[in-house]
Parts: sequence; C-alpha cells; structure tokens
Amino acid sequence: MTRPALPWLHVLLALAVVAVWGTNFVVIRIGLDHLPPLTFALLRFTFALLPAVFFLKKPDVPWRNLAAYGMLIGAGQFGLLYIAINGHISPGLASLVVQTQVFFTIGLAMWIAKERIRTFQIVALALAAIGLVVIVAHTDASVTPLGLGLVLLAAASWAGGNAFSKAAGQVNMLSYVVWASLFSLPPLLALALVFEGPTAMIQGVRAADAATWGAVIWQSVGNTLFGYAAWGWLLSRHPAATITPMAMLVPVFGMGASALWLGESLPDWKLLAAGLVMSGLALNIFWPAMERRLAQA
Repeated sequence: MTRPALPWLHVLLALAVVAVWGTNFVVIRIGLDHLPPLTFALLRFTFALLPAVFFLKKPDVPWRNLAAYGMLIGAGQFGLLYIAINGHISPGLASLVVQTQVFFTIGLAMWIAKERIRTFQIVALALAAIGLVVIVAHTDASVTPLGLGLVLLAAASWAGGNAFSKAAGQVNMLSYVVWASLFSLPPLLALALVFEGPTAMIQGVRAADAATWGAVIWQSVGNTLFGYAAWGWLLSRHPAATITPMAMLVPVFGMGASALWLGESLPDWKLLAAGLVMSGLALNIFWPAMERRLAQA
C-alpha cells in the first residue's frame, strides 16, 4: 500500500527542528565567546531541567537509566562537544563528524544485542571512515586532531545514550530528556569546578551579554524542549522511516550556517568529506527500505 505523503505543515515542522539542531553548532560557538565550555554546558542543562521538570511527569523508567543517559549526553556528548568547538574544530565540521554516532550505535547494538553486521553497514561505515580520513589529512585552523578526537568521543557518548534511551522503551522523549538532565548537572558542575575553576565560571557568567544568554536559551528551550517535543510528536504520527531520514539535513544546516554566519570556508576537501560521510549515513538509512521494496517486487 502506498504510504500517504507527509502534510506540508508537518514537513515544515520537521525542517524547523533540523534547522534548530543544525544551526545549534554555530550558536554554541557564539556562547563560547564569553562562557567557558563546561560552564556553558552546565547552564544549558540547568535551563533544560528548570522549570520544565515541575510540569512534566517523570517517565516510567528506572532512575539508573535516567542517570546513565543524563551523564552520557550531558558530560559525554555535549561537554566534550563544547570543549571541541572552543577552538579545536569548526562548528560546521563538528555538525558533520558527530553524526558518526550512527555507526557507534550500530557497534553497541552488535556488542550488547549480538546483532549481526550486514554488508551494506560495512560499506556505509567504510564511506564514513574515508570521509574522516579526508578530514584528518587536512587538519588546519578549522580542525585539529584533538578537536576531531573530542567530537568522535562525543559521538560515542551519544551512541551510549541512545542505547539507554532504547532500553527505556516507549516513553515521552521530552519528559525523558528533561528528567535525565537532573543527572547531567552534577558531573558537569564537578568538571567545571576542577578544570575551569570558580573564578572563571563566575567571570564568564558576569561577562555574558544578550547574545550569550540567547545562545543558552536556544540550547535549552529550542534545541531540547522544542526539538524533542516536536520530533516526538512527528514520530508518533508518522512512520520512523519517513521522519528520521530528515535528520540527515542537520550537517547541511550546520555547515551552511557556519559558512554564512562565521565565514567558515568550504574548500573542496570539506565538501568531499561531507559527501562521503553523508553517503555512508544515507546508505545505512535507506538500504533496508530498498531491500524490502525489491523483495516485494
């Protein structure tokens, strides 16, 4: 049976979400002009938690699941990502490299659930890996080995968070993310106190201007509350195979916004790396559906 087309208002909503998620990398760079990276991450999850936690019911999942997700996403994914974007990798490239979480997620599924890797997944991973090699071969002011390594660790942390959110089952994802933020705060606070120090943290908050606080609100309200609520709403009304491929536009918005707002150059090697990584992601997403259609034909 032919699947009904996505209503155009739903298409616009999905595009709005991926635009927020994609431009989020440039917003991080703006916030880092005044805030130390771990302090910035601490503020982001504070405002994601408060006051929303008072209006959303705790999801019916074990506390240990929420704690693991919160620490992996808070200190792992975003803590490392903020440090990387703070002078070690451009926002555009960060938005691309972090999408390798797809392949880390596959690797965890193979390890935890004993899933068998398939040929198309090997090809997809190879394409993405070649794209990363292209980036490594062109380390310059827009990307350093440290920055690339930090973003890959952030992607691995994201994949770990995905494993715990999958284990949580069918839950309200907005409520899940908000309550998990409770467990993002302690490790971020501890790390900020140790590596940045109270003085730098206070000075950063005092120096923050309207653009900085706008970046914090964009991160917490736009990226988290709006993004997860709208995406969850779309997934509840349409097949995942229809909605999730649109997330591939995140690096497009990320690299485009970085070029337009921050003047990030887009030489041929960056476009080649982006094409390879995106091709790997596309193959991983679309090949199973193509197989099913061929089998039905």
